[in-house]
Amino acid sequence: MKIARTLAFLALLVSAPMAAFDRAVAQSTPPSAEALAVARELVAIVSKETIRPMTTQMMAQIWPGIERKLRAKQPNITAEQVADLRGECDRIFFDYMTSLMDDAPALYARHFSAAELREVLAFQRSPVGQKSLREMPQLMGELFQIIMPKLQQAQGQLIDAFAKVARQKGFNI
Repeated sequence: MKIARTLAFLALLVSAPMAAFDRAVAQSTPPSAEALAVARELVAIVSKETIRPMTTQMMAQIWPGIERKLRAKQPNITAEQVADLRGECDRIFFDYMTSLMDDAPALYARHFSAAELREVLAFQRSPVGQKSLREMPQLMGELFQIIMPKLQQAQGQLIDAFAKVARQKGFNI
């Protein structure tokens, strides 16, 4: 169940921003070189402080399932080999999550001016901004754990409520 939640969370993290990015690309003019430069600096700070803890937390949730399958298929695997494979899995996952941020500067620069990005950057460099970068991955993980069960419980109710409204408007669902 934790693996499914993590994968759903990853899909949400990847798909929602990418859909928004696609819309932004189609609807906006190119960002200024100055805004793009400041956005790159901001993303570098945000990524450095948030991706490692986020991937560590996610891997902590999904690794036990991977290890169980590994041990079931390779009963003679040593603890050293498992640790080596865990390190490789962590590295691959971190590299992948880091590469997902490649398009982030352009997205930031399309939504914020260079002056606004400098203000955000100044905040991220402040003590409270630094704390938010350290705490946000944990906070988001905890929030996700609270939200997912509620969304799963409410899914049927949401579908039923929408179907009722659609029927009232003359649509057969």
